[in-house]
Amino acid sequence: MRALIEQPVYRNGEFLPKEVDIAEKLGVARNTVRHAISKLVNEGLLVRKKGVGTKVAAGRIPTRLDSWWSFTKEMKARGVDIVNFELDVQIVPANEEVAAAMHIKEDTKLVRLTRLRGTDDGPSLMSVSWFHPRLKMSGWEDFEKPLYEMLEEDYGIIVAVSREEISAISAEEMLSEKFEVEIGSPLLFRQRIVSDTDGRMVEFNKVYYKGDGFTYSIDIARG
Repeated sequence: MRALIEQPVYRNGEFLPKEVDIAEKLGVARNTVRHAISKLVNEGLLVRKKGVGTKVAAGRIPTRLDSWWSFTKEMKARGVDIVNFELDVQIVPANEEVAAAMHIKEDTKLVRLTRLRGTDDGPSLMSVSWFHPRLKMSGWEDFEKPLYEMLEEDYGIIVAVSREEISAISAEEMLSEKFEVEIGSPLLFRQRIVSDTDGRMVEFNKVYYKGDGFTYSIDIARG
């Protein structure tokens, strides 16, 4: 695919052939072509417009998640070893909040992943994720691996956009026990909806950070 999009005819703005035609030309399955296109869209090398087609980007387009790493990868990059204190996977019915966020019916069964992680100094992050039932996850996936790496390798899903809300909250009883802090201690709360390169929802996620353990840095370009 990379060699294909480097051809002058496509570099000059022509739309790529249909997926089925590319698959036939390259001698691969159509799903393989779709996966490759999604990766190149995520890298900013291709631009895909629904109902129109896919073409080579005029210049590299940075994605909205260029610096968005998994917690595990971010900590490894800093030379910090991650400790998993709890990992719980369940098939649960979607409550009212989750159903509204995912635009699905209440009580729809889906996978919920809860993880309590941190360092040798103790827990510092609790993450609760609900995965869209469209993914047809079983609950037996290898959640010991970095989450988005697993989704890409096992399901061909490349996450691309995270719509986030960040706020400060006080630790209630359950969170105070998890983080071993006093009730009312400050925590950072992050809620997000994660979508793939086609704009389809993948995950509804809530993350609680121990207040003295994180600084959230954001680069914002002037409009």
